[in-house]
Amino acid sequence: MGYKSDIEIAQEATLQDIREIAKKLGLTEDDLELYGKYKAKVDYNLMKKETGKKAKVILVTAINPTPAGEGKTTTTIGTADALAKLGKNVLVALREPSLGPVFGVKGGAAGGGYAQVVPMEDINLHFTGDFHAIGAANNLLAAMLDNHIFQGNDLDIDTRRIVWRRAVDMNDRQLRNIVDGLGGKMQGMPREDGFDITVASEVMAVFCLASDIIDLKERLAKIIVAYNRKGEPVTAGDLKAQGAMAALLKDALKPNLVQTLEGTPAFIHGGPFANIAHGCNSVTATKMAMHFASDYVVTEAGFGADLGAEKFIDIKCRMAGIQPAAVIIVATVRALKYNGGVAKADLNNENLEALEKGLPNLLKHVENITQVFKLPAVVAINKFPFDTDEELRLVEDKCRELGVNVALSDVWGNGGAGGEALAKEVIRLTSEESKLEFAYDLDMPIKEKIRAISRKIYGATDAVFTAKAEKEIANLTKLGFDKVPICMAKTQYSLTDDQTKLGRPTGFVITVRDITVSAGAGFLVALTGDIMKMPGLPKVPSAEKIDVDANGVIAGLF
Repeated sequence: MGYKSDIEIAQEATLQDIREIAKKLGLTEDDLELYGKYKAKVDYNLMKKETGKKAKVILVTAINPTPAGEGKTTTTIGTADALAKLGKNVLVALREPSLGPVFGVKGGAAGGGYAQVVPMEDINLHFTGDFHAIGAANNLLAAMLDNHIFQGNDLDIDTRRIVWRRAVDMNDRQLRNIVDGLGGKMQGMPREDGFDITVASEVMAVFCLASDIIDLKERLAKIIVAYNRKGEPVTAGDLKAQGAMAALLKDALKPNLVQTLEGTPAFIHGGPFANIAHGCNSVTATKMAMHFASDYVVTEAGFGADLGAEKFIDIKCRMAGIQPAAVIIVATVRALKYNGGVAKADLNNENLEALEKGLPNLLKHVENITQVFKLPAVVAINKFPFDTDEELRLVEDKCRELGVNVALSDVWGNGGAGGEALAKEVIRLTSEESKLEFAYDLDMPIKEKIRAISRKIYGATDAVFTAKAEKEIANLTKLGFDKVPICMAKTQYSLTDDQTKLGRPTGFVITVRDITVSAGAGFLVALTGDIMKMPGLPKVPSAEKIDVDANGVIAGLF
């Protein structure tokens, strides 16, 4: 049986005018800034308008990602469509895709099959220009920093201790480490430099955690760009850059309204990576969604629950004062068999032994949500045609042993109708009382916070620190940055810091090789393994398959 590609399904859909989608939220055309017929920005100042609504937040997370695919965004969108089918007033809140993964390995991030947000091509490519604005703000700060040094360096910046890098929204390993300022006295000060992908920029993190333009400006001013010769931090505020940066971000800060294939309203806004940043859409979009939907907001956090869900709860929920009413943990039988040692080519064959071996990965994520964070959860099995009844029953039985229900989800093939069983379980869970607990207290010392995440969430026996990390921790404690949340930079493919260790490893330690401060975002970033802030393209990038015809119709996006 031949299946249509995601882009074919999206292009065949009949979209509603975005003004009609806005009406479902009680918004008029005057409340919108239109970007054509199917996209609009919504001013966050509208939150001052009392709606009497306060939607419950449903968080969608997953097991550690595998090449088999899990379908977290697809499940998020399909669940929202299913809730709408059941008569609920619902809104989706998602991250914006980065061009790096679109042209690299991962592809786009607009869902799949019959559970997509549209217009898919626009969302996956330039959309409304938010990422360009974030990259521009990042690079304006870099330009002002280097110009300050060139013009006499009144702040006595130590050019060996510049920590601010340039940004571009592309996977480009060639730019990871560069030397710039070459060409003579008038061309700047020669120094080592480098680029991060835009989604790894602290400007992205600040943007996604800011509550309004004033908060954004204050956070931007706190960004540390370098240290002076006395070892004191130099900030964007010292360079007087925050006002111009905020001016570049003024319109980007407004959430983007689009729709699902079934006409459910969706806010898509912001997009920090979850393996190197905090992995959630903007606080502004989530809070606006809660403000304009009367029943539910379905949102997701990046990669597995060890990264995305942990950061959603310990960073975003803590800062924004929100609490998920229920959590959906997405898994596929195929991905669990992969965790049990089955090669990708053999995943369509029934293999109960490998499934049982891979299941502990899912069960660890379930335990984290229900026993560490104390939140009600349901496991969503994203159904594939080759899954057997025996395999599905095994997953169900093992989850029930932990007191968690399993719901089959077929939203990829059937849209909202394929997610009704999952939606009904979500509705049941949200009626339960729960009190969110965090994985650590902010008052704990830096190393103890990292140990708490490593032990409780990853299952490590301990966390150890290199000499470089020890030195930075001492310095950051002295500077007063020891009472903020921790953002772990770790591989998404494993519960450990070694991406080859699948399933649920035991007896391992997490090695923190360095730690940096994101003072504007308000957290510390602990770097583990070989995580880097600028990915590279694979041998055969997705870009090779993407094309556009004489009528301007794009093909090859997925």
